[in-house]
Amino acid sequence: MLRLPGWDEILFLVPAILIGLTLHEFAHAYVADRLGDRTARAAGRLTLNPLVHIDVLGLILLFIAGFGWAKPVPINPYNFRGNIKRGVLLVSMAGPVSNFFIACISAAALAFFAYDPLVGTLLKTVIYINVVLAVFNLIPVPPLDGSKILAGLLPGRQEWLVYLEQYGVLLLLLLMITGLIGKFLRWTVWPLTGFLIDLAARIGA
Repeated sequence: MLRLPGWDEILFLVPAILIGLTLHEFAHAYVADRLGDRTARAAGRLTLNPLVHIDVLGLILLFIAGFGWAKPVPINPYNFRGNIKRGVLLVSMAGPVSNFFIACISAAALAFFAYDPLVGTLLKTVIYINVVLAVFNLIPVPPLDGSKILAGLLPGRQEWLVYLEQYGVLLLLLLMITGLIGKFLRWTVWPLTGFLIDLAARIGA
């Protein structure tokens, strides 16, 4: 269900979202660059400047729907050193893995700053947003990372991925309208977020 956040929520959501989206896309660009593909570097995407990575629609949806995305990082798999399929898999995994890493680091920091209401709330928001980004992007529907990760893990060529690419946005909209994405995120994001926050509380006790 769409809901406009209050100003007090926006105060914490803005830095959390910028951190999550920027590092997610930077991770894609960095891994691709390390594998030999300079496409993202040439496009100016190998940067921690959030303005380069933000997609307006994806940003708005993160505020009002609880999930969203940034501009996809351009890559050319044929520039990868070694196995192309493995390269695409590694680049695709880099985004969600970076978000899970940020969530874990924020939980570790929360264990020491829980006494501070402002810092504690910000860290909890960073944990939540990064878990959302990681889980949402693991959904195996193009153009999300999950579709490329699944294709990389399955044996053989996955022609279904190429076919679904042209309908990916429509499929995402359908999943959003039917509420399936919302239910999936509630079943996964809240337990994971709660686990990390509870773990931080135990460490800090």
